[in-house]
This record gives sequence, C-alpha cells and structure tokens, in this order.
Amino acid sequence: MLFMNDNLAYVCQGLLLLMMILFLCAGYVYRVNARRPADDPQKKNYHIGAILLAPFTWPLFLFVSVTIFILRVFFYMVFLVLFTIALIVIRKPFLLIWLDKIATKIGNKLLETNTLLIKTVFGKKVDAPPIP
Repeated sequence: MLFMNDNLAYVCQGLLLLMMILFLCAGYVYRVNARRPADDPQKKNYHIGAILLAPFTWPLFLFVSVTIFILRVFFYMVFLVLFTIALIVIRKPFLLIWLDKIATKIGNKLLETNTLLIKTVFGKKVDAPPIP
C-alpha cells in the first residue's frame, strides 16, 4: 500500500532526505573529530570513506538493532515464564544449595592458586594474616 504509484514519490523523497541528513551528520562528526588535538582521549581514527558509506549502511544497522531488540525481548519473556513456573513447581531451594557448593569450590581453588603464586613470588616473606 505504501509503495503504490501515488506514494512512491513521497517515499523516495523521504528516504533521500533521511540519507542526506545522515550524510551531513557523519560529515559533521568527522569534521569535529578531525579538529580535536592528537592527545585528546575522545579522538577516534575515522576513515574518510566512512562518511560516504553512512547513508547506505543505516538500513543494515537499523535491521540488526531491531532484530537484537526483538531477540532480547523474546529471551526476557521466556525467562519470566520459566522463572514463574519454577517458583510454582519447585518448592525446595536446591538451586541455592547447588550455587553455594559451586561458589565454595571455585573460591577455594582460586584462593589456593593465588596463595601459591604469592608464596612462589615472595617466598616466606609474606604470611597469611591471622583470621579474627
């Protein structure tokens, strides 16, 4: 319906205007970035050809961002449904007990490894502080 003969001219004019605005925005940002001093942390290394590609790549970026948004909404919805079902069906907190065991196991391994590294590097100079 939108691409009928009557509306096609308006659609083309609107897309041309949008592409021109995007081209001008990319050129403006390139110009502002080029004027920044070399030691400025906000200065980026943009290629001049990126200005010419900006009007043509925006549909791809728009499509990708909308797709990612839809996927995030879908996964969030699935998580909410499964979490609600889990709260209703599962009454025993086995998940918290399992997470406690896993966290304790990982923490012990990490502390043992770091203690070995400290003793290897510093020798017997560093002792563990007393536990209150």
